[in-house]
Amino acid sequence: MSTLLPRQILSVNTALATPLEIDGRRVLSGIGKRAVSTPADPQRIGVQRLGLAGDEQADLTVHGGLSKAVYAYPHEHYAFWQTVRAQAGAQAWDEALPHGMLGENLTLTGLLEADAYVGDQLKFSDCVLAISEPRRPCFKFDAIMGFKQATKMMAQSGYCGFYLSVIQPGTIAAGETYELVPGAREVSIQELFSAKMNRRHLD
Repeated sequence: MSTLLPRQILSVNTALATPLEIDGRRVLSGIGKRAVSTPADPQRIGVQRLGLAGDEQADLTVHGGLSKAVYAYPHEHYAFWQTVRAQAGAQAWDEALPHGMLGENLTLTGLLEADAYVGDQLKFSDCVLAISEPRRPCFKFDAIMGFKQATKMMAQSGYCGFYLSVIQPGTIAAGETYELVPGAREVSIQELFSAKMNRRHLD
Protein backbone atom coordinates (compact mmCIF):
# COMPACT_ATOMS: atom_id res chain seq x y z
CA MET A 1 0.00 0.00 0.00
CA SER A 2 1.46 3.34 -1.04
CA THR A 3 0.84 6.62 0.71
CA LEU A 4 -0.20 9.89 -0.88
CA LEU A 5 2.22 12.07 1.08
CA PRO A 6 5.45 13.07 -0.66
CA ARG A 7 8.56 11.07 0.18
CA GLN A 8 10.33 13.61 2.34
CA ILE A 9 12.38 14.00 5.54
CA LEU A 10 10.60 16.15 8.12
CA SER A 11 13.37 15.98 10.70
CA VAL A 12 16.85 14.58 11.31
CA ASN A 13 17.30 13.59 14.96
CA THR A 14 20.30 12.54 17.05
CA ALA A 15 21.21 11.94 20.69
CA LEU A 16 24.19 11.09 22.82
CA ALA A 17 23.81 8.07 25.09
CA THR A 18 22.55 9.32 28.46
CA PRO A 19 21.26 7.60 31.63
CA LEU A 20 17.52 6.86 31.89
CA GLU A 21 15.83 6.10 35.20
CA ILE A 22 13.73 2.96 34.64
CA ASP A 23 12.04 1.12 37.51
CA GLY A 24 14.55 2.44 40.01
CA ARG A 25 17.67 1.67 38.00
CA ARG A 26 19.82 3.79 35.71
CA VAL A 27 20.13 2.51 32.14
CA LEU A 28 22.25 4.09 29.43
CA SER A 29 20.28 4.87 26.26
CA GLY A 30 20.43 6.90 23.08
CA ILE A 31 16.66 6.77 22.54
CA GLY A 32 16.02 10.41 23.49
CA LYS A 33 16.54 11.87 20.00
CA ARG A 34 16.15 15.60 19.35
CA ALA A 35 15.85 17.41 16.03
CA VAL A 36 19.17 18.75 14.70
CA SER A 37 17.86 19.49 11.21
CA THR A 38 14.37 20.82 10.45
CA PRO A 39 12.75 22.42 7.38
CA ALA A 40 13.08 25.78 9.16
CA ASP A 41 16.77 25.14 9.87
CA PRO A 42 17.93 22.49 7.39
CA GLN A 43 21.40 21.79 8.73
CA ARG A 44 23.25 19.14 6.75
CA ILE A 45 24.15 16.19 8.99
CA GLY A 46 26.96 13.77 8.20
CA VAL A 47 25.95 10.20 7.32
CA GLN A 48 28.69 7.65 8.00
CA ARG A 49 28.77 3.85 7.71
CA LEU A 50 27.87 3.44 11.40
CA GLY A 51 25.29 6.22 11.63
CA LEU A 52 24.74 9.96 11.79
CA ALA A 53 27.28 12.45 13.07
CA GLY A 54 26.54 13.29 16.71
CA ASP A 55 24.43 10.19 17.31
CA GLU A 56 25.18 7.37 19.74
CA GLN A 57 23.69 3.98 20.60
CA ALA A 58 24.13 2.54 24.09
CA ASP A 59 23.29 -1.13 23.49
CA LEU A 60 24.95 -2.29 20.27
CA THR A 61 23.33 -5.72 20.55
CA VAL A 62 19.98 -4.24 19.49
CA HIS A 63 20.81 -0.85 17.90
CA GLY A 64 23.59 0.35 15.66
CA GLY A 65 26.16 -1.51 13.60
CA LEU A 66 26.34 -1.59 9.82
CA SER A 67 22.84 -3.03 9.27
CA LYS A 68 21.14 -0.75 11.81
CA ALA A 69 23.11 2.46 11.29
CA VAL A 70 20.07 4.74 10.86
CA TYR A 71 16.52 4.33 12.16
CA ALA A 72 13.62 5.83 10.19
CA TYR A 73 10.04 6.27 11.36
CA PRO A 74 6.93 7.23 9.35
CA HIS A 75 5.38 10.46 10.55
CA GLU A 76 2.01 9.08 9.45
CA HIS A 77 1.96 7.07 12.73
CA TYR A 78 2.48 10.08 14.99
CA ALA A 79 -1.27 10.74 15.34
CA PHE A 80 -1.72 7.19 16.68
CA TRP A 81 0.97 7.67 19.33
CA GLN A 82 -0.39 11.08 20.35
CA THR A 83 -3.80 9.47 20.91
CA VAL A 84 -2.59 6.45 22.90
CA ARG A 85 -0.23 8.59 25.03
CA ALA A 86 -3.11 10.96 25.80
CA GLN A 87 -5.35 8.00 26.70
CA ALA A 88 -2.63 6.75 29.04
CA GLY A 89 -2.33 10.17 30.68
CA ALA A 90 1.25 10.61 29.45
CA GLN A 91 0.49 13.84 27.56
CA ALA A 92 -2.27 16.37 26.93
CA TRP A 93 -4.75 15.61 24.12
CA ASP A 94 -3.72 18.68 22.11
CA GLU A 95 0.02 18.23 22.67
CA ALA A 96 2.07 17.42 19.57
CA LEU A 97 4.81 14.82 19.80
CA PRO A 98 8.24 16.29 19.00
CA HIS A 99 10.05 14.66 16.11
CA GLY A 100 12.48 12.01 17.32
CA MET A 101 10.11 10.93 20.08
CA LEU A 102 9.97 7.37 18.73
CA GLY A 103 13.75 7.18 18.96
CA GLU A 104 14.18 7.66 15.22
CA ASN A 105 16.99 9.38 13.37
CA LEU A 106 14.82 10.24 10.38
CA THR A 107 11.20 11.33 10.72
CA LEU A 108 9.89 10.87 7.20
CA THR A 109 6.73 10.76 5.13
CA GLY A 110 5.67 8.72 2.13
CA LEU A 111 6.79 5.22 3.09
CA LEU A 112 4.98 2.84 5.43
CA GLU A 113 6.10 -0.59 6.64
CA ALA A 114 3.84 -2.47 4.19
CA ASP A 115 5.56 -0.84 1.21
CA ALA A 116 9.10 -0.83 2.66
CA TYR A 117 10.92 -3.97 1.54
CA VAL A 118 14.25 -5.30 2.74
CA GLY A 119 16.82 -4.27 0.13
CA ASP A 120 14.91 -1.25 -1.17
CA GLN A 121 17.10 1.84 -1.33
CA LEU A 122 16.28 5.40 -0.30
CA LYS A 123 18.18 7.72 -2.60
CA PHE A 124 18.79 11.22 -1.22
CA SER A 125 20.68 14.08 -2.87
CA ASP A 126 23.99 13.26 -1.16
CA CYS A 127 23.66 9.74 0.29
CA VAL A 128 22.00 6.38 -0.29
CA LEU A 129 20.48 4.21 2.45
CA ALA A 130 19.06 0.68 2.21
CA ILE A 131 16.18 -0.82 4.22
CA SER A 132 17.54 -3.65 6.36
CA GLU A 133 15.14 -4.74 9.12
CA PRO A 134 12.28 -3.68 11.43
CA ARG A 135 12.84 -2.17 14.86
CA ARG A 136 12.18 -4.51 17.79
CA PRO A 137 10.80 -2.46 20.71
CA CYS A 138 12.33 -2.92 24.16
CA PHE A 139 11.59 -1.78 27.73
CA LYS A 140 13.31 1.56 27.07
CA PHE A 141 10.53 2.40 24.61
CA ASP A 142 7.93 2.12 27.42
CA ALA A 143 10.05 4.48 29.52
CA ILE A 144 10.48 7.14 26.86
CA MET A 145 6.81 7.00 25.83
CA GLY A 146 5.68 7.31 29.44
CA PHE A 147 3.34 4.32 29.74
CA LYS A 148 3.79 0.59 30.29
CA GLN A 149 1.91 -0.70 27.23
CA ALA A 150 3.88 1.20 24.56
CA THR A 151 5.98 -1.80 23.49
CA LYS A 152 2.85 -3.96 23.29
CA MET A 153 1.06 -1.27 21.25
CA MET A 154 3.94 -1.16 18.75
CA ALA A 155 3.89 -4.96 18.43
CA GLN A 156 0.11 -5.03 17.89
CA SER A 157 -0.08 -2.05 15.51
CA GLY A 158 2.94 -3.00 13.41
CA TYR A 159 4.03 0.65 13.53
CA CYS A 160 7.69 -0.27 14.00
CA GLY A 161 9.60 1.86 11.50
CA PHE A 162 12.72 0.44 9.86
CA TYR A 163 16.47 0.36 10.13
CA LEU A 164 18.70 1.45 7.28
CA SER A 165 22.25 0.57 6.29
CA VAL A 166 24.45 3.17 4.63
CA ILE A 167 25.23 2.31 1.00
CA GLN A 168 26.74 5.67 0.09
CA PRO A 169 27.91 7.96 2.93
CA GLY A 170 27.41 11.70 2.61
CA THR A 171 25.10 14.24 4.23
CA ILE A 172 21.37 14.57 4.80
CA ALA A 173 19.01 17.41 5.75
CA ALA A 174 15.38 17.95 6.69
CA GLY A 175 13.15 19.06 3.83
CA GLU A 176 14.87 16.75 1.35
CA THR A 177 12.84 14.41 -0.80
CA TYR A 178 14.01 10.91 -1.60
CA GLU A 179 13.54 8.35 -4.34
CA LEU A 180 12.59 4.78 -3.45
CA VAL A 181 14.64 2.39 -5.57
CA PRO A 182 13.07 -1.10 -5.34
CA GLY A 183 15.23 -4.11 -4.53
CA ALA A 184 14.16 -7.74 -4.90
CA ARG A 185 10.95 -6.94 -2.94
CA GLU A 186 10.70 -10.43 -1.41
CA VAL A 187 9.74 -9.51 2.16
CA SER A 188 8.30 -6.29 3.53
CA ILE A 189 9.13 -4.72 6.88
CA GLN A 190 5.50 -5.31 7.92
CA GLU A 191 5.76 -9.04 7.15
CA LEU A 192 9.15 -9.43 8.83
CA PHE A 193 8.07 -7.54 11.96
CA SER A 194 4.90 -9.64 12.27
CA ALA A 195 6.92 -12.86 11.94
CA LYS A 196 9.44 -11.72 14.56
CA MET A 197 6.74 -10.67 17.02
CA ASN A 198 4.86 -13.97 16.56
CA ARG A 199 8.08 -15.92 17.08
CA ARG A 200 8.81 -13.97 20.26
CA HIS A 201 5.38 -14.86 21.68
CA LEU A 202 5.95 -18.55 20.85
CA ASP A 203 9.39 -18.68 22.54
